[in-house]
Amino acid sequence: MAGSITACIICFNEEHNIRRCLESVTWTDEIVIMDSYSTDNTLTICKEYEARVYQHEWLGYIGQKTLIQGKATSEWIFFVDADEEVSAELREEIQRQFSSGEYRRWSGYEFPRLVRFLGKWIRHGDWYPDIKLRLFRKEQGRCAGIEPHDRVAVDGPVRRLHAPLYHYTYRNIHEQMESLNKFSTISAQELFKRKRQASPSDLLFRPMYRFFKCFILKRGIADGFHGLLIAMASSYGTFTKYVKLWEMNRRHGEDDS
Repeated sequence: MAGSITACIICFNEEHNIRRCLESVTWTDEIVIMDSYSTDNTLTICKEYEARVYQHEWLGYIGQKTLIQGKATSEWIFFVDADEEVSAELREEIQRQFSSGEYRRWSGYEFPRLVRFLGKWIRHGDWYPDIKLRLFRKEQGRCAGIEPHDRVAVDGPVRRLHAPLYHYTYRNIHEQMESLNKFSTISAQELFKRKRQASPSDLLFRPMYRFFKCFILKRGIADGFHGLLIAMASSYGTFTKYVKLWEMNRRHGEDDS
């Protein structure tokens, strides 16, 4: 149906986030959920909402979003992660676009993502404005990128909206470190597949530049101690990614000898 929107949500063990996410998209025409066999109460919560729920083994962020896109029946796709929330302002901005017919001029919409981290909204550094293209015509968009950093590629004009998509990130430092470990492994594996080598300069200078970029160039310093934590963690994540790549290269060399 013209102008209809399907909210597409992928999830795994998101009982702490999924209700907030679902409540924020009840205004859409359809909600579709792709679960990776959650073992907590995620599915129990999802069943409280008028959503079509599917389950499939994890295919990666790009694979999973490509899969769920195929399940949607609306003209427009709205990718929302389970730990995100569509702000009331963003909902109203989108609804104005569609009620006025303005949406007919565009193939997609992008908007800033505002992160909540340890009790504070982060408005500088690497995490803001973090523009995301998440709302797009199903027949003109697809999930692309390099794992674990998926992105939407759209054939046609894109309009930027002003209101934010909220992102409720790590509940504590332990979760942040677990995430850095997970994503650095995925990133290192992708670089290894592309036959990328890790040099001593990667290990030394890339983490240093990442901190400088996040804390100084992008004004993470304006977020105070939270900004410092984010910049240091980003630097550490960069180091971890390249040292894991170095280890993979080393093991591969030993296997070939």
